[in-house]
Amino acid sequence: MTGHGRSLLGGTLAGVGLAAFVDEVVFHQLLHWHHFYDKASSEAGLVSDGIFHAFGWLAMVAGVFLFADLRRRGTLARTAWWSGFCLGLGGFQLYDGTFQHKALELHQIRYDVELAPYDWTWNIIAVLFLIAGSVLLVRARGRRR
Repeated sequence: MTGHGRSLLGGTLAGVGLAAFVDEVVFHQLLHWHHFYDKASSEAGLVSDGIFHAFGWLAMVAGVFLFADLRRRGTLARTAWWSGFCLGLGGFQLYDGTFQHKALELHQIRYDVELAPYDWTWNIIAVLFLIAGSVLLVRARGRRR
């Protein structure tokens, strides 16, 4: 895999890791809006949060290690890395907002409120990150040529 491809992968992993981290810390721990899995007991929800948190940190650590290795080798493609970061963050958030929230119904963003404003905000922010990542990817590929 080239420095460009590894940079894109590292950024994607870091973006997924940050999205999972922010979701876990802000919405699960600080606001107590939901658990990763809300269809069982509170204890099961806490265990599911722990597994989700571990997944997020594993993605972040892998992304940071790739970043460090690319810098050490002098092959870091910064624009590709930032593209991957935005694509990973937006892709994870859109997956969470559509597939996990709506298709699988593992949890909702929040309960006992009108969900539409939360859903729209969550998914629009995800799409904005995906657009930014796509623009950066086009730029990164242009720089390779």
